[in-house]
Amino acid sequence: MANFETVGFIGLGVMGEPMCRNLVQKSGLAVIGLDLNPEPMERLAARGVAPGQSVAQVTESADAVLVSLPSGAEVEKICTMEGGLLASVRAGQTVVDLGTTPVPLTRDLAGRFADKGVAFADAPVSRTRAAAEAGTLSILVGGDEATFAAIRPLLDCFAEEVTHCGPIGAGQVVKQLNNMILTETVVALAEALSVGRKAGLDEKLLFETLSKCSADSFALRNHGMKALLPGAFPERAFPTTYMLKDVSYALSLGEAEGVRMPGAELAKTLLEETAAAGYGENYFPALINVLAPED
Repeated sequence: MANFETVGFIGLGVMGEPMCRNLVQKSGLAVIGLDLNPEPMERLAARGVAPGQSVAQVTESADAVLVSLPSGAEVEKICTMEGGLLASVRAGQTVVDLGTTPVPLTRDLAGRFADKGVAFADAPVSRTRAAAEAGTLSILVGGDEATFAAIRPLLDCFAEEVTHCGPIGAGQVVKQLNNMILTETVVALAEALSVGRKAGLDEKLLFETLSKCSADSFALRNHGMKALLPGAFPERAFPTTYMLKDVSYALSLGEAEGVRMPGAELAKTLLEETAAAGYGENYFPALINVLAPED
């Protein structure tokens, strides 16, 4: 895989752990994992992932470093802190951000890595934890052609769709707009389900019928039927706070481009209400709980 022999993987949370597991199982490369929580490191060690000791140690030992963190704040910190990525990389390495990060920060970090002779790509992942477990994620990549070609075999280990969206930042733009659209669709589904219930409809029949009509969508068949309908909003899925962050990033993009986004504003407000109601760590379709609380 390109000139990579050892890959570092930093961030072994809800999505990072299964991605790292698929990487070590399918790539045939040496993989070093690092997380603040020792438990995923212990689980992955049984699969052949070497436990890392620090960001600097992982970076100095690897040819490529993949980073999977909750938000841009964590990405910025791990890059710029003492002993962080920028302080530890060497010319010829590659750094890939698999998380969702603000576009201006992505472009700034890419420039700073380039100054050190290090290739950088934004490659935010899409789809669910179940897709991460199965290795069927969709990954949206921003970066130059050479970097995309080099990292594609790594990404293929945990994704079934890998799309080169354009230059640095393009992957983040697509990801943030995708999650904005998804959230607005889930809001509409939650509204429809809430009204249908109050009107006495068979709610399963409602969603099954909508899936045969022009309202059909991936969100209906997954977030609707598998979460909204049974009222299943577990933790360690994609939580309300994460989606709130992504929608906020999308709104910042719109503001920077001078585009009004009233639908996204409404979704953001509803996610804020959902978090304030105590569902911040629950799977984000929990937003239905603030639309029509149980009588």
